[in-house]
Amino acid sequence: MSKAIRIHQYGGPEVLGLEELPAPRPKPNEVVMRHDAIGANFIDVYFRTGLYKFPALPGTPGMEGAGVIEAIGSDVHDFHVGQRIAYAGVLGAYAQVRALSADRIVALPDDVSSEVAAASMLRGMTAYILLHEVRPVQAAETILVHSAAGGVGLLLCQWARHLGVRVIGVVSTPEKADLARANGATEVLVGTDDLSSHVRTLTGGAMVPVVYDATGHDNFLGSLDCLAARGLMVSYGNASGEVTGVSSSMLAARGSLYLTRPTLTTYIAQRADLVKASNALFEVIRSGALNVTIGHRFALEDAADAHRALTERRTTGSTILVP
Repeated sequence: MSKAIRIHQYGGPEVLGLEELPAPRPKPNEVVMRHDAIGANFIDVYFRTGLYKFPALPGTPGMEGAGVIEAIGSDVHDFHVGQRIAYAGVLGAYAQVRALSADRIVALPDDVSSEVAAASMLRGMTAYILLHEVRPVQAAETILVHSAAGGVGLLLCQWARHLGVRVIGVVSTPEKADLARANGATEVLVGTDDLSSHVRTLTGGAMVPVVYDATGHDNFLGSLDCLAARGLMVSYGNASGEVTGVSSSMLAARGSLYLTRPTLTTYIAQRADLVKASNALFEVIRSGALNVTIGHRFALEDAADAHRALTERRTTGSTILVP
């Protein structure tokens, strides 16, 4: 048997219920793994509330984890029972035991812990695609990063600094500002009042070529105003609500701007891209260039409390569930 968090209807944190289910058996192309640690991310909130839909209800949230293979299917030859693995971008993580297609997992290096992997696979590979694939950054550029003390934000700041990029971070409290500075942000703005004016001052009027924003609705227009002509708005999250009512004239009037809404799953849909992104992540972790901050740990059965902490913006760094 395996305990798992299940959602029978969309709603608040209270819909996250712990249930006992039969342990899965692997299909020919699958492995069955036992989680050592599970990542808790804002995308899990979107699935809980119904902003993003499960294929069917009841459903189990969660998009990343790390652990040990307990069984393999007959067609799996590149992995073995007892091997440590990690994954990201596959629904169903909030469980002690789960089945996964073998082409969606990667081997975990001996010197990367399961907790670090569960805290960084989704966020870290997101940081990788944002900085290397969505819009490759260049040394000496200046970028603007919202939620700079959040799970992705801290990794973005560190990785960008490693690449020689100047980061202007945006956070909600002075305490988070200190954390963002300690993790690579060159300058940090607390709050978003007069955001474009502050960015104009910090950049000598040049503004920035790219904004990375996971907050969504509340900061969308203000972020557009921080971009230089032909700049790119990268909206990769909806923490304050979905961005709606966008017109092409908004982009034209601000200097022929570009807008993208990337998702990690698109960029790692091919196994070769998944392996490339995960290898890049493990490399910067092992080199010491990326320090994965695990700010909060919750027991699996306390997933509702983890969601409350996420939505109330009480978290810093990464949040994990321990089964």
